[in-house]
Amino acid sequence: RKAAFGRSKERRSDCKLPVLALCINTDGFIQYSSVLEGNMSDPKTLPDMIGNVISKSPAGNDPKEKALVVIDAGIVTEDNLNLLRERGYNYLCVSRKRLKDYKLKADGKAVIVHDCRKREIRLREVEHKEGGDYYLQINSPTKELKESSMKRQFRERFESELQKAKDALTKKGGTKVYDKVVERVGRAMGRYPSIAKFYEVTYTRSTKKTDQMSDLAWRIRVPEEVDRDSGVCFLRTNVAAMDEKATWNYYNLIREIECTNRQLKTDLNLLPIFHRTDDRSDAHLFFGLLAYRIVNTIRHQLKQSGINHYWTEIVRIMSTQKVVTTEAVNALGENVQTRICSEPTRNAASIYEALRYGDRPFRRIK
Repeated sequence: RKAAFGRSKERRSDCKLPVLALCINTDGFIQYSSVLEGNMSDPKTLPDMIGNVISKSPAGNDPKEKALVVIDAGIVTEDNLNLLRERGYNYLCVSRKRLKDYKLKADGKAVIVHDCRKREIRLREVEHKEGGDYYLQINSPTKELKESSMKRQFRERFESELQKAKDALTKKGGTKVYDKVVERVGRAMGRYPSIAKFYEVTYTRSTKKTDQMSDLAWRIRVPEEVDRDSGVCFLRTNVAAMDEKATWNYYNLIREIECTNRQLKTDLNLLPIFHRTDDRSDAHLFFGLLAYRIVNTIRHQLKQSGINHYWTEIVRIMSTQKVVTTEAVNALGENVQTRICSEPTRNAASIYEALRYGDRPFRRIK
């Protein structure tokens, strides 16, 4: 009943799927989970979480005591934000739409922070509008370089499609009918909507055959606007008391969700699911979440000692320790078997020490 065709991030549109909704705390432990229908959109999962999890958190009249809900951009809608406000919660999210007519605070200086790879990121506060939310501009030079490169690639592909449509006007057997050419250009715009919005396409109808097209031309309206917003996004919140760095640090807690999904899907191999009944697929996911609970408990203990490895790396390090079994026949003809556990490597020994385990499960068995 739950399996349905929906949006698959693995692009498996040929397979039905269920949706796993998770709510985690700042340490990565799952507070709430539910298995929903495969055609359930992400924004529709939030009201259920508010009723089952977030409502159990204290929400006093003092803004400092209210629960802060950090939301993924895919769940952010105006209805969901209004629902959080009505229930008395604070929220922090990435704005789904880029601000257009905004001004940065005149007296606000850029606050410099760094990502996990020590790359520079600039934070600037946006001028607050009365009655509205507070916005923080995030400017990443590395992301700007990446997005500019992607836009350049999309421009080349889009203009290549337009050039093919134009060349067909003079080729034998090419598409020349006016409506068909417009339809062809429209399909190209549908494939590259992020770059097509900057273009102005001019169609010239033939004077001899009015149902055909004689020429096709295009230009970029304002070239400066193409890369103007590259590398820029905005954080949105209803909390006025947080400064730039605190807002950035709170939002980075959402990376625990990405880490959780990575460990469930990749490290624990939770997907794919081949079951044909709801009970079996629910059980499959439930056992996966139990396994993740153990994994996250171990990782949480290791983080307290400064060891921040992913689970696959922990397994790789610990797999270097082996059990050596030696068999021999003595002078009496008896079969003698000895098992010895090898000494752990330095990295494995540090993990044992952080978890307060013995570095060898046994010394020698004869």
